[in-house]
Amino acid sequence: MTASLPADPPTARSLTGVVPQILASLQGRGEWFAPARSAIVVMVDGLGRSNLTARAGYARFLAGRMTKKDAARTVFPATTAAALTSLLTGESPGRHGLVGYRVRVPGTDLAPNQLKGWETDGLDPLTWQRCAPILERETAAGRPCFVVSSPRYAATGFTRALQRGAEFIGATTIAERMERSADLALRHPGALVYTYIPELDTIAHARGWESDEWSAALETVDVAARDLDTAMGAHAGAIVTADHGVVDVPRHRHLLLQDGDPLVDDVRIVGGEPRMLHLYAEEGRADDVLRRWHEAESGRSWVLSRDEAVVAGLFGEVVDAEVLPRIGDVLVAARSAVAYYDDRESDKRPQSMIGQHGSLTDQERVVPMVRLGSFA
Repeated sequence: MTASLPADPPTARSLTGVVPQILASLQGRGEWFAPARSAIVVMVDGLGRSNLTARAGYARFLAGRMTKKDAARTVFPATTAAALTSLLTGESPGRHGLVGYRVRVPGTDLAPNQLKGWETDGLDPLTWQRCAPILERETAAGRPCFVVSSPRYAATGFTRALQRGAEFIGATTIAERMERSADLALRHPGALVYTYIPELDTIAHARGWESDEWSAALETVDVAARDLDTAMGAHAGAIVTADHGVVDVPRHRHLLLQDGDPLVDDVRIVGGEPRMLHLYAEEGRADDVLRRWHEAESGRSWVLSRDEAVVAGLFGEVVDAEVLPRIGDVLVAARSAVAYYDDRESDKRPQSMIGQHGSLTDQERVVPMVRLGSFA
């Protein structure tokens, strides 16, 4: 069942390598980036390379700076929790443990949201995320480290799980975040600055990435990136990248799972997200669930077992024993423009989302890696 899985090119660069390579550049020995005095990682949530290319007219600066080699592959699933954790730990989901959007806590019927479950479901930021954050390690070693983000993220469990150790700087607008980031990098030699821009992803979910609102926000990001490049000059380097791309899925392409549907027979928990389901089967029924889903959905989705996903390396070269039961017994990754919803849930608000991500398509997994300042 794994024969048709897309394979990354041998020369593809992984998002997990971006920050380690930036740190190497600060020591004058980077393979990906030129030497730099200080560095900034600008994370534009939801800005896939194909999304950027398709709307290049609204991002003339970034598109003009992006060469053919300025790309990276995000992790699987192509979702924020998994990707940002991999970016800021340098480890794959199979090691850090955030293997999707909603993931089962082994031994329970809980499948918390990996972005907000720290507050709502008691996930421990110090243990559920299993790898040491790079920012914490670098701060302990004496490097000035900063996070520049929206003030609403300052005290969240997700922030603590990934970004502890760094000094958090709240900035409300995109332009202000870029301005503060440049100032920090220039005033603190050797600094590592992580800058987070969630606006494009938020708009994509609500309006779609093909909307006028998304294009206008991209234009704002582009202007701020140009100003950042000007402010840094040759004194600091920056990389503009993303955690995933976005696919617009209109409502008529939603596939609703309802009572009486054979696809939910023997399924105890529907986890993951609409374009990449983790299906947790009743004890001893995983093979039956796999068979039904493969027969019904393999024409438009990749359907595979946990073991097949692990052998294929989808969660990284290594999946630790503690992480393995967090992965669904059956995985369903959308290949065409569809999204799966558990319509038995009382909260129908998620079904209003247009922009989606999580699966293995290039539109979701290939992200830009645009070089600014002394990295250009």
